[in-house]
Amino acid sequence: MSTPTVIAVLGPTASGKTEWSIRLAEHFGCHILSCDSRQFYRELNIGVARPTPNELSRAPHHFIADRSIQTPLSAGEYEREALELLASLHADNPVQIVVGGSGLFAKALFEGFDDMPEVDPAIREELNAIAANEGVEPLAQRLQELDPIHAVKVDLQNPQRVIRALEICIQTGKPYSEFRTGLKAERPFKIIKVAPDWERELLYQRINSRVDIMVEAGLEAEAQSVYAYRETTALQTVGYREWFDHFDGAISRDEAIDKIKQNSRNYAKRQLTWNRKESGLLLYKPEEYDVMLDSIQQKLD
Repeated sequence: MSTPTVIAVLGPTASGKTEWSIRLAEHFGCHILSCDSRQFYRELNIGVARPTPNELSRAPHHFIADRSIQTPLSAGEYEREALELLASLHADNPVQIVVGGSGLFAKALFEGFDDMPEVDPAIREELNAIAANEGVEPLAQRLQELDPIHAVKVDLQNPQRVIRALEICIQTGKPYSEFRTGLKAERPFKIIKVAPDWERELLYQRINSRVDIMVEAGLEAEAQSVYAYRETTALQTVGYREWFDHFDGAISRDEAIDKIKQNSRNYAKRQLTWNRKESGLLLYKPEEYDVMLDSIQQKLD
């Protein structure tokens, strides 16, 4: 079991990834790296389902509330920081855990990114402002015009991914797809990917209940506290942009809550689709933790 290994606990929102990752970390005596791009920021807690203080105390965590939303972390920067940290942690323990639902950041860590041109920050700021004020639709339409090849591959409901591709198109005058090689970077560790596999309707029920709990815990006030930063990429996401629309008078409070539930379910649906396509991802029913652990142990042995 001396081969450096990363156990990646992936899967959709509200699927129980946090508990699985903590139990695995307790079992192997290792650390947990989050690849949930919204949990990086101190200002975001309730809306990103940050692990509770009790959960955080059960295992050492990294990339959880360790920076401000005013200094955003890109996927490329996350890749470099996480690889450096894993190299250090693997020197003490060959098994480490990565957990999260942000496919872009997980992909950056496990496969690497193509080298992309530098982008003028003013372009990104302008695109973020459009997303904040008008939604992702006009950006998606523009990407379809500038790079129809990539537009059919990317999730056009994901502002972060649409903006990333669009800013390259605008900066270079060339389609984003021309810069993609599709080559995967070699990593100095083995990766074992697992995920809880919920029936869709049961997962939707969990999501609706979780949103109700978040609202009771003060999600509206948390969204109000970061309203001034609403144009940042991390806030172009479910659980915050709906409140911003409410604060702007576009929708009622009840409509905001209903939209959070609906958009969270839609996001989970896309994550479930991604699960089915993810190469090497091992799916287990939520009650099959012990089966999953046995399978991981066999792969390590």
